Amino acid sequence: MQVEPAQPCQFGSGGSLFGLYHAVAGRARAAVLLCPPLGQNMIRSHRVYRQLADALAQQGIAALRFDYFGTGDSAGASEESDWVRCVADTVTAAAELRARSGCTRLLGFGARLGGAIALEAAPAARLAELLLWDPVLDGHEYVTGLDAMQEELRVDPMRFSTPRTREDAAGQWLGFPVGAELRGQLEGWRAAPAAVPVRVFDSLPAEAGADRYAQLGTDAEVVALSSTASWDVLDRLEHAILAPDLVRAVVDQLRVAA
Repeated sequence: MQVEPAQPCQFGSGGSLFGLYHAVAGRARAAVLLCPPLGQNMIRSHRVYRQLADALAQQGIAALRFDYFGTGDSAGASEESDWVRCVADTVTAAAELRARSGCTRLLGFGARLGGAIALEAAPAARLAELLLWDPVLDGHEYVTGLDAMQEELRVDPMRFSTPRTREDAAGQWLGFPVGAELRGQLEGWRAAPAAVPVRVFDSLPAEAGADRYAQLGTDAEVVALSSTASWDVLDRLEHAILAPDLVRAVVDQLRVAA
């Protein structure tokens, strides 16, 4: 099936949000909202999101990729990125996808922090099911990990001949400004058992623990991927994450279930 070019769209209050709608020929049999992560993870997974949206469209499943306020091509400065606004923008994007696709039943997809945002937004966005790729489930743990990577980057001799001062590197995570409000919001966030069916696509290292998704509830299904995504490897910071097995696994699951 030939894939139509993605359709740029602006929506939300004053057209402040930017998205790319992947339409299908004829009536969509399902629709998936693609919730991106933030910062470097957003940049590094961009290609996977595009490939996944195209692959879904080939199966007759509409998809919407979008940027939260303060990120990507949406309005707002990076410092204005806010957890509460990201969740609200996801609800707005879900309404846009319903209107464009004609589907009342939406599924949500999210990688890393995008998975956390999808989890939080699912009830208000009326997402029927969640497909999460290595989702963040503990905000404090996530913030601590980013702080450690930021410190490692600050003194990395491969990138800086002289270590940057802590003052110069303050208020950043791996090249992206981070506001104090977002940081505080993430510090206090922890995933609760999901209110909708969840399927996790797991490419984290084995040492992360087999029970790392237990807090999502006993009904959460985990699909192990063959590759290991290098989300938290500083040496891979400038490299796109390639995950053909993730795209295949998601499409295979939806080919049957959607």
